[in-house]
Amino acid sequence: MTQTLSDWYRGRRVLVTGHTGFKGSWLVAWLREAGATVTGYALAPEAGRPSLFAMAGLSQGIESVIADLRNRAALDAAMASARPEIVLHLAAQSLVRRSYADPVGTFDTNVMGTAQLLDAVRQQPTVRAVVVVTSDKCYENQNLERGYAETDPMGGHDPYSASKGCQELLTAAFRRSFLESLGVATATARAGNVIGGGDWSEDRLVTDLMTAASAGRACLVRRPDAVRPWQHVLEPLRGYLMLGRALCERGAEVAEGWNFGPALTEAVPVRELVARMSKAWPSVQTMIDDPAEGPHEAHLLRLDNRKAAERLGWRPALTLDETVEWTVRWYRAVHENPSSARAVMHQQLDDYRRRTDDAGLT
Repeated sequence: MTQTLSDWYRGRRVLVTGHTGFKGSWLVAWLREAGATVTGYALAPEAGRPSLFAMAGLSQGIESVIADLRNRAALDAAMASARPEIVLHLAAQSLVRRSYADPVGTFDTNVMGTAQLLDAVRQQPTVRAVVVVTSDKCYENQNLERGYAETDPMGGHDPYSASKGCQELLTAAFRRSFLESLGVATATARAGNVIGGGDWSEDRLVTDLMTAASAGRACLVRRPDAVRPWQHVLEPLRGYLMLGRALCERGAEVAEGWNFGPALTEAVPVRELVARMSKAWPSVQTMIDDPAEGPHEAHLLRLDNRKAAERLGWRPALTLDETVEWTVRWYRAVHENPSSARAVMHQQLDDYRRRTDDAGLT
C-alpha cells in the first residue's frame, strides 16, 4: 500500500516559518495531526484582528518561537534547537496594497528575511530539504491568456510582486552557490490566490466579504473583472508537503521552481467568485468599486500546473464551487459559534486528507 503524505511526515522534524499566519496555521494543523515534530517561527498574530492560530489553539503541541526573521541570533537559536530535516518557509509580508504603503519593509522582510533564513540553513547540518514559498505574482505579468509556466521570466510591477520575483532569484543563487554542495535540496513554490476559512488579513476579497456578511452590511468590491487562480488553502499546502517529501527522496532532480494552481478554467473574474459566494451565503451583499481607482494590480493571472501534475503527481482535489462552499461553511459556522473554529478546521482537514488519500493524490 502506498504511504500517504501524512504517514510520511509522522515523526519528522519540520520548521515552519510564518506559522502564525493564515496558511501557516493550516499547515501547522496538518503537520501536527500527521505526528510531525513542529517548530514554528514567526511574528505574533497581528494585533487588533482575529487570529486563526489563536482561535484554533495551534500553539499546543508545537514549539512556537515568536521572533522576526531578520533577528539572526533568534533565528540561529531556533534552528539549532529545532534540528529540522525539512524547512517550509512561508513567512512574508503578503499584501499587495500594503507593499505600496511600506515598500522598504516589504523588500526587507521578503528578500532579506529569506536571505537570513537560507544563510541560517547552511549552518544547520540536519536540514535536507527547503521549500521557499513565493507567489504566482513573481512572474512578469503580461496579461497573457495562457497560464504562466515555471520557465517564464520573473518580474513584478508592485513592490510585493517584485519582492517575490527577487525571492526566486535569491533562492536560486543560494541553491547554486551553497546549498547544492551541502546536499540541501531547495525548491520554490508558487501558489495561486488562496482562500479558505480563517483568513482575516486586510484588503483580501474573501475576508472582506465574510466580515461584511457577518456584520449584515454590503462589501465594497474593487476590480470586479480581474481574473485570478482561486484555490482552497489546503491545495497548495498539499503541494508544499509533497514537494518537501520529493526533495528528501529525489534531491536535485526536483530542486527548482513549481506552480500549484487550479485548472485554467477555474481561474475566474472577481465578480464571478463573488456571485458564487453570494449563492452559498445569501448574506453576502456587494457594491462594485471603480476598477480604475487605487494602485496598479494585475488584470489577468493564471498558472500552468502541468509540471506539478506530471512530475510530482499533484493535482487539485477541489472544484471552485467546492472551494467556495468549504470557505463559506467555515466562516458561517464561526459566525454562529466562535468557539467552533478549531473543530470546523480539523473536520475540513480530515475530509480533505481522506479525499486525496482515497483518490491516490498523495
